[in-house]
Amino acid sequence: MDFQMMRVQSLSEGGIAEVPAQYIQPPEERPPISDDLTVIDNSDEDNVPMIDVFGFDSEQRDTVCKLIGDACAQWGAFHITNHGVPVELLDQIRGVGLSFFKDCPVKDKLKYACDPNSPASQGYGSKMLRPEAEAEAETSTVLDWRDYFDHHTLPLSRRDPSRWPHFPSNYRQVVAHYSDELKLVAQKLLGLISESLGLPTSCIEDAVGEFYQNITISYYPACPQPHLTLGLQSHSDMGAITLLIQDHVGGLQILKDSRWITVHPQSHSILVILADQMEIITNGKYRSAQHRAITNSSSPRLSVATFHDPAKTVKISPAFELTRNSSPPKYREVKYGDYVSSWYTKGPKGKRNIDALLINC
Repeated sequence: MDFQMMRVQSLSEGGIAEVPAQYIQPPEERPPISDDLTVIDNSDEDNVPMIDVFGFDSEQRDTVCKLIGDACAQWGAFHITNHGVPVELLDQIRGVGLSFFKDCPVKDKLKYACDPNSPASQGYGSKMLRPEAEAEAETSTVLDWRDYFDHHTLPLSRRDPSRWPHFPSNYRQVVAHYSDELKLVAQKLLGLISESLGLPTSCIEDAVGEFYQNITISYYPACPQPHLTLGLQSHSDMGAITLLIQDHVGGLQILKDSRWITVHPQSHSILVILADQMEIITNGKYRSAQHRAITNSSSPRLSVATFHDPAKTVKISPAFELTRNSSPPKYREVKYGDYVSSWYTKGPKGKRNIDALLINC
């Protein structure tokens, strides 16, 4: 059986007792052995901050920016409430995604399969790196225990709903609506993050430019040996800012102070994750969040990640306002397209891609 060509969901639902070798993580990357890896063993006080980002009046703006700044510096992530996205839409995007994976026949899902020879191609897939990139990778590539559907949603010139699932019937409408709503949230957040650094409101958004937005719905099937696998290996996101929602199962972890912290699922909040270009623009004052997804043996899990990235032609460098006087640039300028190519060639592996841009002072 060619396990690399099979979808993870088919492996899981086929009743295998042992994980194929391609999915077994090296010992140093494996999660701790537990009967239920979704059990949350950290307290509310030791979890990602929750911030009411848009439900404040003008007098509270400085306070909110201070909270955001602290969360960006300490975690590289925070949950937001009062974000303006209808809670019904959050439920709908999770609902249509789950229905596609659970209710759509495999033969129909495969009609939307990704191009296996192109990284980050739109569609239904399991493997992230293209074969030639895997051959060039510095270490052997272990497969993630997940299936996904990636949608190219912005700019509108990239949006082609005919390439998205036709099942359930409202799938395409929900994804398009969700895309538009999340763009507005991302723009507002970049403004608040800029202000938290004492920068003009438009500074970070101007540096990023027009959003190139992708929405990835990830499905993590139950795994017979969760202590050997990862749903998504340790990495930081490539772009500027990621907005993520989970279902009730949980499994996302963020690395903080050398500890993996399980992020509590919050059904009607949105998790903000800073990505690598944000770290460069802020000259390291705010760090991109290193994160991963663990699996469990009893329940499948679903998440929806909305990535907001620069165009591949955009050059990213530390903001001028943050590199004056005693704070020289800590990162080399990079063209975003080159950064993406490097990321897909080397593979994610923690934060090695962003760390490669550090200037040795």
